[in-house]
Order: sequence, then C-alpha cells, then structure tokens
Amino acid sequence: MSPLQPRFVRLAETDRPTVPIVVDGATVEALEGDSLLVAVLTRAGHLRHSEFGPEARAGFCLMAACQDCWMWTHDGDRLRACDTPVRAGLSVLTQPPDMPWPNRA
Repeated sequence: MSPLQPRFVRLAETDRPTVPIVVDGATVEALEGDSLLVAVLTRAGHLRHSEFGPEARAGFCLMAACQDCWMWTHDGDRLRACDTPVRAGLSVLTQPPDMPWPNRA
C-alpha cells in the first residue's frame, strides 16, 4: 500500500463488520459494504499508477464509466474499484500482473 496519507477519511458507519482483503500481498481490513475503491483509499493516497506515465490515480468518475480506477486480479482480469464490492478472500493488485496482454484468447 501507499506510504501516502489516506485519501478518504471515514466519518461514519465505523461499526460495520470487517472483511479481510489482500492488496498487493498485504492484508487490509475493509468494512462490509465498502467498494474496493473506498477500502483502498481509506488506507492509501492512490489506487494505482497510470500505465502511461508516473502519475498516481485515485479514480475519477466514481460511477464505473471512466476506467480510471482499474485494479487487477492475479489472473490478469481487471476490476473497476469503484463498483467492485469487497468480499472475504478478494485479492487484487495495483499494477497489472507480469503477463502478456491481452490475457484472453
């Protein structure tokens, strides 16, 4: 996860049950009902780095239209963090896995 300060600060609903997820190999406690974007940005300053340069990305539209919040599974599938609900066992990467792209035949 990022050494930066979290981008989001949770002000309410802090008593929901936690759900363990894994981000880049580190276990992170998310709250039940959170999107992947909220789970990551309450702990880090960004979701990923741009594939076109060094810029950090943290999502843009927050409604699954802009493709700015992509994260990846270990199999190379992309997830939009803004509309992917957290669930126990979810494991994601902030950068594409080292595999040829596209990964589907």
